[in-house]
Amino acid sequence: MRKETKNCPPKRPASYDKNVALVLQGGGALGSYQAGVYEALASSEYLPDWVAGISIGAINAAIIAGNAPENRVARLRSFWEEITAPTAWWPSGLNGPLALWQQKLSANSALMLGQPGFFEPRAMHDWFSSKKPISYYSTDALKGTLERLVDFDRINKPKEMRFSAGAVNVRTGRFAYFDSKEITIRPEHVMASGALPPGFPPVEIDGEHYWDGGLVSNTPLRYVLDHYPRRSRLSFQVDVFQGFGLLPTNLEEVSEREKDIRYSSRTRVNTDAFQDKHDVRHAINELHKLLPDAIASTEQAKRLYAFGCVSEMDIVQLIYRPFERQGASKDYEFSRGTMDARWQQGISDATATLQAAPWLAPKVDEDGVRIFDVMHDILLDKQSATAKARPEESDGALARPIKRRKQRVAPAKQSV
Repeated sequence: MRKETKNCPPKRPASYDKNVALVLQGGGALGSYQAGVYEALASSEYLPDWVAGISIGAINAAIIAGNAPENRVARLRSFWEEITAPTAWWPSGLNGPLALWQQKLSANSALMLGQPGFFEPRAMHDWFSSKKPISYYSTDALKGTLERLVDFDRINKPKEMRFSAGAVNVRTGRFAYFDSKEITIRPEHVMASGALPPGFPPVEIDGEHYWDGGLVSNTPLRYVLDHYPRRSRLSFQVDVFQGFGLLPTNLEEVSEREKDIRYSSRTRVNTDAFQDKHDVRHAINELHKLLPDAIASTEQAKRLYAFGCVSEMDIVQLIYRPFERQGASKDYEFSRGTMDARWQQGISDATATLQAAPWLAPKVDEDGVRIFDVMHDILLDKQSATAKARPEESDGALARPIKRRKQRVAPAKQSV
């Protein structure tokens, strides 16, 4: 567990007037890291005006958007303590084989018994009825939990805080977003975002059935950044699966690594694609300024100009990076000790990121999108220092350099 630092983050200057979004990835039990990140943001000058999530990220987002600011952290804590209640008495701080044994016991307990206030195995008679079940678990308990912890009347006042959750239409296979700015949000919309098959059943909404949005994309980042009309925005992108990792040495590690790659890949693809696309939008605007009036007034130039944009996006990545492997069951390992450790790491990572505040640095005029990963840079610096001091102990597995996209420069005209 990382220790929190007590240094205060820099004040947010009035000149930095971007709207703030909080984007939460899906990941089951890993979602307590997101709750810790929000706790750090809640005491900062960067409270989000829009929170979007998928799967467990949608549940966390609903609890945040559906409560008054002073109650949000307490409601998040109530949810996570309720669903981890069966293991509240377990010893914490274990290491080695005992910690591994405890994690496996917690994961097996979730598989066999479910988690209170969240999901439970279907009754035996369901499997012998004429209508066969299409999921292993029931999520009826989750609806009651959401109705108790979330004020949906507040969510449906989007001027206070906008809420969005992503899901997949089972019949069409198309992605859908439930947005409080466009529709009335109900518990079913949140449940649909987290209805991961075959564990959980699809959720019916207005005659259509929906599954977990993570089947298509495990992050709502693209929806937030691309939503029209675009506004300049600072987006805290909180992911619980990391892209880089160690080479697996057994089948258990293969399964864990496969999950990390599968669920982190869409985030990286979406971020890279958006950066390229938004840079093109800025280039269109720059080009339009250079056009003679006779060309700028043509229909072709007007159509091109319609694709331009002047909004500026800062994306801050906060990624759950445990120091040790947690196994293939980490997304359904709901023990209280693990939950608390992830929560504290979220607080620590977000606090360090707020203290660094790299988005306050002057920007290059041509940059439409800037991407920051403070914790990656901190870990990379520590790894580099270790490698210099004790090269035999550094295997380079903790962190890898992020490949920064180089500025593309048009070739100079050659003289004849």
